[in-house]
Amino acid sequence: MTGYIDVKSFVVTLDCPDALALAKFYAELLGWQIDYDEQEPEWVDVLPPDDAPQIFSISCQQIDHYRAPEWPNGDVPQQMHFDLYVDSVEAASATALARGARKHEVQPSEEGTFVVFADPVGHLFCLCQG
Repeated sequence: MTGYIDVKSFVVTLDCPDALALAKFYAELLGWQIDYDEQEPEWVDVLPPDDAPQIFSISCQQIDHYRAPEWPNGDVPQQMHFDLYVDSVEAASATALARGARKHEVQPSEEGTFVVFADPVGHLFCLCQG
């Protein structure tokens, strides 16, 4: 017996009010592709390009009565966020804003080594100098 689970892939699933719309946001932001089945519109996968390792992906799950996280204070906690490491926070920030993200009003990095954003439905992600 090993001391760990032998994971074949890692998927982060985000609840949201419109699965296809949020999947399009992340696909455009990351240059990834959408795997969408019209038979199951409440679940949409966002996958790396075919020539990239297929170990990590994002799934968007449509739910009724979705409530966006209220960070840093509020009744709905953050629960999770992405840290996306980039060569240029400034360039990546411009891309994120152009795709529909909004810069969060709370920015804890005094040095500017990361910037906090919210996706179109309020999930937080950070662009980090990498």
